[in-house]
Amino acid sequence: MTTFTILLGGELEPTPRLERQIAGSRIIAADAGIGHAAVLGLAPELWVGDFDSVPDNLPGAFDAVPRMTFPAEKDKTDGELAVDAAFARGATALVLAGAFGGPRADHAFLHMVLAMRLAEAGFAVTLTGGSQEGVPLGIGRARFDYEDGTLFSVLGFSDLSGLSLAGAKWPLDRVQVPFGSSLTISNEVRGGLEVALGGGRAMLLAHPYPEG
Repeated sequence: MTTFTILLGGELEPTPRLERQIAGSRIIAADAGIGHAAVLGLAPELWVGDFDSVPDNLPGAFDAVPRMTFPAEKDKTDGELAVDAAFARGATALVLAGAFGGPRADHAFLHMVLAMRLAEAGFAVTLTGGSQEGVPLGIGRARFDYEDGTLFSVLGFSDLSGLSLAGAKWPLDRVQVPFGSSLTISNEVRGGLEVALGGGRAMLLAHPYPEG
């Protein structure tokens, strides 16, 4: 498996879990995401974007990072272009770091639905802001390594069928969840989380490092 970490422009909190997730991966920065490289001590192999939101006071070493420059008026975001560049270099798995938060809610939404589309195509994708992370849920059963007490939600992007939650404070057993329902918001891991999905599109959003 060839994992690429895409550094995006959203909020990113350095955590031990984040360090483990990106260890050994290849790094591509999308425009303002280069600022995270400086904080994390990473050396991107490529910097992609229109460079309209480059952070001030970047270390001079980043001047040597190869750039792939695009016009400001284009059909894809800098993040999606960085993902395309990763696949062109052989990526089979992605960590989208800085995928949440920041001033652009539209970009955060795009990152979530893009991750689900890529997961449906067979790629492993994790979205992370350090203190929270998202994982697309495929049809079938999946186990997660979150510690007891970790807060999580299942975000439905359609009607969901056959949803089961085990190892949770509020378990579910093959329930139907209408699109837009808050039934699966704000749960808590209790004894090893396992999620099964019979049908629909959903994402697990967890908070491994809750505030405070």
